[in-house]
Amino acid sequence: MRLLLIHADYIEYEVRDKAIKNPEPVPEERLRGRLEEVLAVFASVEKYDEADPESVVSRAVSEIESVAEQVGAKRIMVYPFAHLSSELGKPDVALKILREVEEKLREDGYEVERAPFGYYKAFKLSCKGHPLAELSRTIRPETAGAVEERNVALEKEEKELRSYWYILTPEGELVEVDKFDFTGHENLRKFANYEISKSRVADREPPHVRLMLEHELVDYEPGSDGGNLRYYPKGRLIKALLEQYVTEKVINYGAMEVETPIMYDFEHPALEKYLNRFPARQYIVKSGDKKFFLRFAACFGQFLIKKDAIISYRNLPLRMYELTRYSFRREKSGELSGLRRLRAFTMPDMHTVASDLKQAMDEFKKQYKLSMEVLEGIGLTPKDYEAAVRFTRDFWEEHRDFIVELAKIIGKPILIEMWDQRFFYFILKFEFNFVDNLDKAAALSTVQIDVENAERFGITYYDEEGKERYPLILHCSPSGAIERVMYAILEHQAKLQAKGVKPMFPLWLSPIQVRVIPVNEEFMDYALYVAGVIEGEGVRVDIDDTSDRLGKKIRKAEKEWIPYIVVVGANEKEQGTITVRRREDGEQVELRVEELVREIKAKTEGFPKRPRPLPLLLSRRPKFRG
Repeated sequence: MRLLLIHADYIEYEVRDKAIKNPEPVPEERLRGRLEEVLAVFASVEKYDEADPESVVSRAVSEIESVAEQVGAKRIMVYPFAHLSSELGKPDVALKILREVEEKLREDGYEVERAPFGYYKAFKLSCKGHPLAELSRTIRPETAGAVEERNVALEKEEKELRSYWYILTPEGELVEVDKFDFTGHENLRKFANYEISKSRVADREPPHVRLMLEHELVDYEPGSDGGNLRYYPKGRLIKALLEQYVTEKVINYGAMEVETPIMYDFEHPALEKYLNRFPARQYIVKSGDKKFFLRFAACFGQFLIKKDAIISYRNLPLRMYELTRYSFRREKSGELSGLRRLRAFTMPDMHTVASDLKQAMDEFKKQYKLSMEVLEGIGLTPKDYEAAVRFTRDFWEEHRDFIVELAKIIGKPILIEMWDQRFFYFILKFEFNFVDNLDKAAALSTVQIDVENAERFGITYYDEEGKERYPLILHCSPSGAIERVMYAILEHQAKLQAKGVKPMFPLWLSPIQVRVIPVNEEFMDYALYVAGVIEGEGVRVDIDDTSDRLGKKIRKAEKEWIPYIVVVGANEKEQGTITVRRREDGEQVELRVEELVREIKAKTEGFPKRPRPLPLLLSRRPKFRG
């Protein structure tokens, strides 16, 4: 069962026509209805629910009542809504389940109305718009014999996982999220709402999808599983540069690069325990009579290397790194969204072995700063993303100053998620999250302090006295998935474009950094000379040798976000100069070729370089999309 729960000022409906052959018979007075100050529960009963309708009803009622209690709603509208799922259950089973949900909610003291089942209905509602006003839940059935035992476990899990949400200011003030004044922090408000609602489904296409297609960077691959993409030459160049950039940053930080397999044995004792503790949507591969899963992170391979290594306290902190191409997660189809959420992704993954909490927290802070530095290199400053820090109440009480320092470092309020007890394998975690043009958030950089997996995998080190001890392990991705970095760059530029700012890639990432345009065919020889000098200095340059008029060539270069447009004609050839139009500031200047090269090299110093991904002449290039 899928539930969409909306806390509303009111909801009203009116039956219009039959939606199925045999809809629920309803009397005249139920053809329209209205409730005020209400929790509207839109519900889709799925075919999975037919296995055990009783457990589905029980769990659905528990979830609905939990939300009703949080938002203070005494009235509930149960609204059949087939559009939440593509795997709908049989109508008779669905109606039975919804009737029982209605009855149990009423028995528990709620004022309940249920909209008629099997009809097209017009409806209106007014959502209240606070952080808990829009929530979604997925209910799954269990066998009847396991229901009671599972319900006990769920109650324990719910208690342990209950989240308390706050905003922490750089001054150290911890404010409940619904009491914080978000004036001047609109992006943080959107992020908090997204995190609390936990709705990951994309209901429309984000702007970066249009841009990745228009620029012929990335495309969907119809010959593969959803969430696996194809990269055209320009997109592959950007992705490769980002991979090289992050890898160099991490290696310069002190990590040792390794490479590990992409598939692992389901029955390996340590891995089996890890999978049970940290469930994911796995791809399964069979080889003979053995079953393997495709990795969803680099943890497995790096943990197994560390398990077999002899590690001394003198080696700590010990940092190990792999750029996984690829990691795999079978995300739900409704959650797949361009470059934002994929089923196959490239993850820069560093794991650090630390002797104790003091050393781990020192590394945590350093990696927090490293992540900020990495994002700055791709054009994202702290004003462009939001920080979330997650921990238990005990950790906050013991290390309050450390958490406040994280807010001071980023220089603005951050979102806090706090739990009464630890449930996950980590005791402290942060993410930097980008909020896109649809108000969806996506985690980029992250670091976690892991207190479980050293013992689970048998990873030890020898202390000063020669005793074998279990270390702590930090999980770090200083950028997040490379594909998601590309998503953030494009979404960020779409935001700027909406404000009237010319969008552009960071200069070091621009597939073509300089476009040379001869005013006509007569000056192709000089254009070739200019391009040759520029390319010889490691700058990516091409020539528009098409028969288009000069104005159209310039517009084409503008549409491609070319950072430097160089026009050459009679005057330039005679003077040995070039006319340069800078995209960054819109200025047009006359320079010598060497001056332009020096300017570009100064702006791209310290960043990786790769050659031009396409033929020099535009006339020689294929068009990848019709």
